[in-house]
This record gives sequence, structure tokens and C-alpha cells, in this order.
Amino acid sequence: MSEPLLRLAGVHTHIGRYHILHGVDLSVPEGGVTMLLGRNGAGKTTTLRTVIGHWRTSQGTVRFAGEDITAWPTPRRARAGIADVPESMGIFTDLTVEENMVLAARAGKPEGPRLDAVFKAFPPLRTFWKNPAGNLSGGQKQMLSVARAMIEPRRLILIDEPSKGLAPAIVRSLVEALRALKDTGATILMVEQNFSVARALGDSVAVMDEGRVIHAGPMAELAENREMQERLMGLSLEAH
Repeated sequence: MSEPLLRLAGVHTHIGRYHILHGVDLSVPEGGVTMLLGRNGAGKTTTLRTVIGHWRTSQGTVRFAGEDITAWPTPRRARAGIADVPESMGIFTDLTVEENMVLAARAGKPEGPRLDAVFKAFPPLRTFWKNPAGNLSGGQKQMLSVARAMIEPRRLILIDEPSKGLAPAIVRSLVEALRALKDTGATILMVEQNFSVARALGDSVAVMDEGRVIHAGPMAELAENREMQERLMGLSLEAH
């Protein structure tokens, strides 16, 4: 069996005096979407920030594409092919959509096949290319945030709660856009509180509680098992 693209082994993370992650073991296979689920405060966002290097590992190892990146700073991880789409979106609202994309494209003005792939996944960005990003809807801003992460070749995209605060109709559009991104062969590790979104996009899933991964397996298995949902997260499909 080939090594996963990303593997966390026994990872502990402290934020100041707070011990947030307590020995996280997580594997993300290359290709497809791995959902990271769990109750509020379970450690999901901390896991993403530990992977990108915003918060440092106090114990354990982080391996990416066969290399131990535990001690690497964030810029080196980004250069290695890890992109981060934070919950705050990280876009520049006073700049146009085009200017936001230019800043994200290390090679200069975005063009060619990768820009075509962005427009295919997120058609509204072509429509509002010359408009200020601050004028976009919430869902369109989220699309721009993801597009900024994919305009350069990335092996892994980390996405934190993309549907949070969006109206149901916008969530449906975002799911279709993320499905198009998934179809490009991207590897995505996504935190999501909306179980319907997780079910629609996820190939595999890891469930966290109290700073640990307590379940990992196929997303379809969790989606079909109400008892497992309730036991792991207090959820049921009827409620989502």
C-alpha cells in the first residue's frame, strides 16, 4: 500500500498553556476529499493549522509527500504544495477578483489551463473578474478564497468550514463548485460542520473528539450508519 499524501502520527499541539491536540493520528490519501468532522472544540481547526505550520507540533510527526515536515516553517510548506483556505477566507476585499488572483499566483498574472480550471469550477469569478472582491456574495467570496489556493499547482488544499454562515442556496452552489474542484484530481482535507455537505463531497472521513481522532474510514459508511453518527457526533441524517 502506498504512503498517504499526508500523515500525522501522535501529534500534540499546545497553544500557549492550552493543550489542544492529544496525539492525533490522521492519514489523508492522495486524490479525493477527506472530511474532518467532530463537535465544536474537538480540535479540527487546530489540526489544519498544525498541518500548514501556523501552530507548531509539540510532539509527534507530520509527513507530507514522503518527507518529515514537522519542523518546516509555513512558507516552506506552502512551497512544497500545501494551500490553506482559512475560515476567515483570507481575501483582499478592496482589490478586484483579478488582483486577488494575481497576488496568489507566484508566477505572475494567472492565465492558461489553471485559470481555465478555476473558471470551470467557479463560473461567477469570470463574471466578476474586474469587480472588487468586497462586492461579492458570501458564497462567491468563499469561491475566490478556494480559487486563490488552486491557481498554483498544489498537492494538498486545506479548507476550513467553507459553508459556515451561507444561505442554503449558496451552499448548494458552493458544493457544486467544490465537486468540480474535486474532479480536477485535487487532494482536499476539509473541516465542515454541515453533515449534508460532508456527505456530498467526502470520500473518506476522520472524526475528532477532545483533540484525538476517534474514527476513520469511508465517508459512505458513516453517512449510512445513523447509530455511528449519533455515537460519534450526536448527529443523524434526519437532522441534516
